[in-house]
Amino acid sequence: MESNKISGLMKQALLTFTISLILFGPISGLILEGFSFRNELMRAIILALAVTAGRIALSLIGMTSIGKKLAGRSAASSHGVTVMTGKERSPAIILCLLFVAGLSVPFLADKYILGIAILALIYCLLGLGLNIVVGLAGLLDLGYVAFYAVGAYLLALGSQYLGIGFWGALIIAPFLAGLFGMILAFPVLKMHGDYLAIVTLGFGEIIRLVLNNWLDFTGGPNGAPVLPPTFFGLEFTRSARQGGVPFHEYFGIPYSADYKFWFIYLVLFLVVCLVIYAVERLRVMPLGRMWEALREDEIACRSLGVNHVFTKLTAFMLGASTGGLAGVFFAVHQGFVNPTSFTFFESALILAIVVLGGLGSTVGVIAAALVLTVLPELLRDFAEYRVLVFGILMVVMMIWKPRGLVRVKRPAFFPSKPGETAPLPLAVSSEIAQ
Repeated sequence: MESNKISGLMKQALLTFTISLILFGPISGLILEGFSFRNELMRAIILALAVTAGRIALSLIGMTSIGKKLAGRSAASSHGVTVMTGKERSPAIILCLLFVAGLSVPFLADKYILGIAILALIYCLLGLGLNIVVGLAGLLDLGYVAFYAVGAYLLALGSQYLGIGFWGALIIAPFLAGLFGMILAFPVLKMHGDYLAIVTLGFGEIIRLVLNNWLDFTGGPNGAPVLPPTFFGLEFTRSARQGGVPFHEYFGIPYSADYKFWFIYLVLFLVVCLVIYAVERLRVMPLGRMWEALREDEIACRSLGVNHVFTKLTAFMLGASTGGLAGVFFAVHQGFVNPTSFTFFESALILAIVVLGGLGSTVGVIAAALVLTVLPELLRDFAEYRVLVFGILMVVMMIWKPRGLVRVKRPAFFPSKPGETAPLPLAVSSEIAQ
């Protein structure tokens, strides 16, 4: 019996080493230098040996009693959702502490940390928007970056041609991006799975190519500048450039370039909090229930009288509106936009945030957005390996937590007691099979 285990372990090690060497060989073993390349196969062999050693270690741990218990717990926690009993303590205190901590970030962090925090909140918005489409409604969208670009270019081109400022773009962007979401939704109402993914991918590429090739209007590859934000006519520049009054002169304080980033962060943080509240409320409303029913089984959903056209349209439009909001904040934070910021890799990154966080999980999406935003900054010294580490992280998560970082929790519904005004639906089942 032991000999069979050892032989099986050796076969796994040999297979792991071979596959790792095949993968790492062209990536790390051959370094391009102009029209030639330098042989660095020893580096690929070392990486393959490290992966093989890790695979052997995992196999050995899995043979122990502790490893079997951990594997059982992991398998048990990766199925279905958790339905709350209604007896859980309210997280109001924790939420208030997190809210106060979020508001205090600009006053405690330096400009570099604050820039990372702004970028993380932008990806939180994008993840929350795509979570409506993919996580709740089950519609695979690979062109979500198009709505991100719509919001960003609305501010850039709106200020250039129509005089639309930051606040005007913040109001118009959700409606304009929602309109684009409706335009995308109509052709894909009868599509599912791979066909839906291909069409949405094409839509995202069409938007990027239009922005890249319409030189007279969008500026093409040269991009378009974005005016800095204002607050009731107060400008965050050293001297007034838009006919207003500088912020520091109005309040009689020394000038600092950080004021603009403080303002962007605080407004963005409040918008993210409002979007989180709206998404959580939508989940327990009939519309959110229809999204989840459509995700689980569209045929059964339609047989029960649910209007699938309305359900898909609302999912696409609300998800696109959130993406448009994120685009406005991205444009005002960067001060410049061009088509290279809205490639397919951005859509893949946003989709990875939703998948890693857990389909339908708001807390998981926020956690994944923070991790995938901070991680590249921590790995800046290993820039050439960042995509490799990102891929390894995806593979590990799909094996260890296929349902995402945070397990989805569903609120419980109980029948109303005598004397209560509004009856509630009966309790749903405690778990939904994968």
